[in-house]
Amino acid sequence: MQSVRLARSLRLAPLAAALGLLAACAGAGGTRPPATVAALYTQLDQATGGYQAALQQIRAGNDAAGQQTLDRALDTLKNASVRCGGTAGCDPQRFFSAYDRMLRLKDGSFIGDESLDEEPQTGLARDQRGVAALPEAQRSVTLLHGQKLSELIAMNGAVKAALQMWLTQWRPNLIDAWINYQYLRFEMWPQYKNADLPEAILFGIMAKESGGKVHAVSRSGAAGPLQFMYATGMRFGLTNYNGFDLRFDPAASARANAEYMNEQLKVFNDNLELTLAAYNGGEGRMKRLVGPDTSVSFYDPRIYGQLSQETRDYVPAVLAAAWLFLHPDSYNLRFPKIDGVPGSITLKRPASLNELTVCLGSAGGMEEGWFRTLRNLNPRLDPQQEQPAGAVLQVPKLLERSYASRCVDGPWPILAADLHNAAAPVVADPPPPPPPSPAKSRSYKVRRGDTLVSIVRKLHCSSVQEVAEMNHLRHHHIAVGQELKLPECR
Repeated sequence: MQSVRLARSLRLAPLAAALGLLAACAGAGGTRPPATVAALYTQLDQATGGYQAALQQIRAGNDAAGQQTLDRALDTLKNASVRCGGTAGCDPQRFFSAYDRMLRLKDGSFIGDESLDEEPQTGLARDQRGVAALPEAQRSVTLLHGQKLSELIAMNGAVKAALQMWLTQWRPNLIDAWINYQYLRFEMWPQYKNADLPEAILFGIMAKESGGKVHAVSRSGAAGPLQFMYATGMRFGLTNYNGFDLRFDPAASARANAEYMNEQLKVFNDNLELTLAAYNGGEGRMKRLVGPDTSVSFYDPRIYGQLSQETRDYVPAVLAAAWLFLHPDSYNLRFPKIDGVPGSITLKRPASLNELTVCLGSAGGMEEGWFRTLRNLNPRLDPQQEQPAGAVLQVPKLLERSYASRCVDGPWPILAADLHNAAAPVVADPPPPPPPSPAKSRSYKVRRGDTLVSIVRKLHCSSVQEVAEMNHLRHHHIAVGQELKLPECR
């Protein structure tokens, strides 16, 4: 056990040393910073000290206390970094660097008790410390083929710009994607878990691709929650089954996506950015661009400069959504608490998904209504098609009682049925317009001194070109005594 802890300490040393250097830099230099800046740098030192204390507590086996100490250090660092941004002479990059490292510590990048000669850890721990000490939900988001996901996401300018978009203009889309995913999680997450892939990546792809709308279809024909093109879907078993396109099935789509990701991670030597670029821009194109050097960066000009703007934006957007999935509280983001436990109802009376949406109303606090969730959980059903009594529908478990109290008896199912059966008046198509009558014409004999222009003006015809075309005149040439056909001129 002593050797295991020593091995862990050796791996922790670079992180601790790096933060120590950051703190040392705060007071370094030939000139003393102003008092206000010095006070902020002192708080950076305190945060770094909290980081060191958290490491010591975790090394001693007190993970709960270590996480609390780390949280306090993060709060200190956040408050100081905000003030630094508005203080002349203060270098905010020092705070950002420390903040990024502490987030990675909080994500579990410091965890691991295997000795240096052991196999890398997978998603399941082998002892009582290390990954097993993390909550189940956190274990599920930290590893990709034994690598810490937080170490694979470079916090560069592109990812930071995508973070800002998710937290501002795309924020409603992110929240909707979170809500939709929580109700679909029981179908989609096991597919990723079985493939040893991080849940955060699944969420990031889904948030960017469809926002969790199971029946989404793009202009290019990509379909489903993870937006498979038809040919690619067929390659991974997303065929038409009894008339239903399996690209719209959440579990089947997640399984196919996990298989695709693992296939391309193998091709690109676990380079996550290149794999995501292949998913968006096509694996054939990425293979040609990358060639044999799979260690090349996605942002290398030889790669990045040859990609479409869509793919350039797609990769950091997925990574940023995955990062926010891991660290919402550190970005002033609060995802709503969702009870996504699956359930089912057996219809006591015929009803469509639309009717159920009406009678359920805002049950369970869902102000936006339940249409999207019911549609997602029952992708094979036409929402307007009435299902017979006795049909079993998938719903969140929290709706089972609401269905019994709101949709079996009383006024709401009657109202829902009335709206469902309503029809707009049928308006007969207007009769087709009568065929145009043939244009009337007259004749005119050309006189000496006439020109085509003077004839048109004299007879008030509409167009010299029209007269020329009716008489097949070349260059508007006419001769004395020539009979011209003219339109009915006024």
